[in-house]
Amino acid sequence: MTDLKSGINPLFLREEDLRQGIELLFYAYRDFTGEPDRILRTHGFGRAHHRTIYFVGRNPGITVTELLGILRITKQSLSRVLGALVEEGFIAQDADIDDRRRRLLTLTAKGEALEAELTQTQLKRFARAYREAGAEAVEGFRRVLMGIVNPDDRARVGNPVAASRDRSSD
Repeated sequence: MTDLKSGINPLFLREEDLRQGIELLFYAYRDFTGEPDRILRTHGFGRAHHRTIYFVGRNPGITVTELLGILRITKQSLSRVLGALVEEGFIAQDADIDDRRRRLLTLTAKGEALEAELTQTQLKRFARAYREAGAEAVEGFRRVLMGIVNPDDRARVGNPVAASRDRSSD
């Protein structure tokens, strides 16, 4: 029965509607990552490399520990990915002046160029979809995605390093 006061129709919570949401997310992710995947293959890289490049680019000076917290991959996996990106000249590692054991990661000029190329395809896709949907739908979309994100990671969205630093000071 429809809640007449709120205008919300709870029928969107039916299993078939929820499954359609899952399918839409799968198709959207496939298409969202398709173009960057083709670019990454020309360098012999995959999606873990893309995520690493993206988050290092968004957070210059991020530590390996902070990056592990965002990516939620093993140290061994990140070591392999990071090693390739450093060796190929996309990421620079510098020792933290306050703690020489910590490595601070930044994109090199080559890494910035690749990050921009990868992200540009995705920005265009988002801009088109946002224009077609309108502001109210965009806000609803953000709320839905935020609801899918684990609660302990929600503070990372838009500011991943600050959120991980806040948690590590607890």
